[in-house]
Amino acid sequence: MKKTIAIVAGGDSSEHDVSLRSAAGIYSWIDKEKYDAYIVEISHSGWVAHLPNGKTSPVYRHNFSFKDEWLKDIKPDYAYITIHGTPGEDGVLQGYFDLLSIPYSTSGVLIESLTFNKFALNQFLKTFGVKVAEDILVRQGQEIDPQQIADKVGLPCFIKPNAGGSSFGVTHCKTLDDILPAIEKAMGESPEVLIESELKGTEISNGVYCTKAGGLKVLPITEVVPKTDFFDYDAKYNGLVEEITPARLPDETTRRVQALTGAIYNILGASGIIRIDYIISKNDAGDDVINMLEINTTPGMTATSFIPQQVKAAGMDMTEVLSEIIEDKL
Repeated sequence: MKKTIAIVAGGDSSEHDVSLRSAAGIYSWIDKEKYDAYIVEISHSGWVAHLPNGKTSPVYRHNFSFKDEWLKDIKPDYAYITIHGTPGEDGVLQGYFDLLSIPYSTSGVLIESLTFNKFALNQFLKTFGVKVAEDILVRQGQEIDPQQIADKVGLPCFIKPNAGGSSFGVTHCKTLDDILPAIEKAMGESPEVLIESELKGTEISNGVYCTKAGGLKVLPITEVVPKTDFFDYDAKYNGLVEEITPARLPDETTRRVQALTGAIYNILGASGIIRIDYIISKNDAGDDVINMLEINTTPGMTATSFIPQQVKAAGMDMTEVLSEIIEDKL
């Protein structure tokens, strides 16, 4: 009998609709000869399964089941989590599925929580020698002195939600007067705000996954050339960016980036496909320096997202990759 896959999307953040676009991409690639697949949309207002007849069916949270169009009970065998933001990228949903003994596509609770908290992740990976931007964490209610911030991280700097993605609430601050409004904007997305020094250089992104059968697979690198001031929401989702896969990097730098991507994956003990974003800057000698920006544990999965681009550039097939990831835990 076919296994049933729930593609879990939506969530409770500003990235809800972006997540549904990723879910549609995953649904299109799922091998329908092997699996029955349903998109399950979750939010504060309710959890529903999208049925083939265009209707929805409420999901019973005590056992993650729902009824199909013939009123047959469906209990998924596996959850492919593609929520960008809470509760699918911060460990909350992973804990729920652990309680129900339902396998899922991402890392577990601890790693999801750690990677979702950008400041905590930076401090953790710095102990392993990973280079990151100079940063400050600001919490809601904390007294803020823009001059102290500028003295620590410099100007220009980036101010962003400490927990979030898709560039919601991010500001590229160029003056002292920009800092307080930018913090207020970021606080609209997260009660904690990360302030980082600006790193100048080439922005890149590198996907990786690992299965027991296939081992570690680091994908080709994508070079990101935004047409906006930085890689913001418009650049990501409205086409205001040039994406070049494989990236135009020296062979030695490419090898170093891919080695670092694999090393970070193993340090974390991650599961499923993750994507690590970097800035390649130059040191005083003119050599390439690899600076990690952030880690996405539920990366975008539309047809034009980085991961599908990288899978294609590697000569691989998305349907086969997803089957490999699903089978790893079934």
